[in-house]
Amino acid sequence: MRSATLHKLSVHGHAGRLEAVYAEPAGDAKGIAVVAHPHPLFGGTMDNKVVQTLARTLCELGHVAVRFNFRGVGASAGGWDEGKGETEDVLSVAHAAREKFGHLPLTLAGFSFGGFVQARAARRLHPRRLILVAPAVSRFETPGVPPGTLVVHGEMDEVVPLKDVLDWARPQELPLVVVPGGEHFFHGRLHLLKQIVLDACRAS
Repeated sequence: MRSATLHKLSVHGHAGRLEAVYAEPAGDAKGIAVVAHPHPLFGGTMDNKVVQTLARTLCELGHVAVRFNFRGVGASAGGWDEGKGETEDVLSVAHAAREKFGHLPLTLAGFSFGGFVQARAARRLHPRRLILVAPAVSRFETPGVPPGTLVVHGEMDEVVPLKDVLDWARPQELPLVVVPGGEHFFHGRLHLLKQIVLDACRAS
């Protein structure tokens, strides 16, 4: 699939304007997907390759796929807020997307720190689908998530150990999809991540 054309989305966040882009699917949109990036203080941006893979995959599945920079990243106003303000950023982006595209079913997806933030945002936005990739559960106090949440993690993740994610998921009786040999950034395994998301979303 060729890359979809990116358009800028105007988002007024609590800390100022947020930088955001979106891609529209071929045909009528089935939903809106908001994808959150990894830790802002360690180089995380909306251009991260895992974030781009998630956005392209969700667009292929028929969603308007929105990527954005958290406050203080790129052209987004504000500064690091330990996840609290970043959760508000997600709410602002989702609101702006729904104002533009209508009240379509919402998917929240996040990678690493972005997964932690999306787990928080899901408690207020109640998305139809929640996708967490290598969520930073051992670095941030990540809340429980709804049944049916898709969690994908690398077997050899060197940033967030698989054991920590299993310990977080176990009391929730939440299944994980483990990518054999995969590390935190899924080097050489982005095609597997894409297929996992495609299969899970098409099956539900």
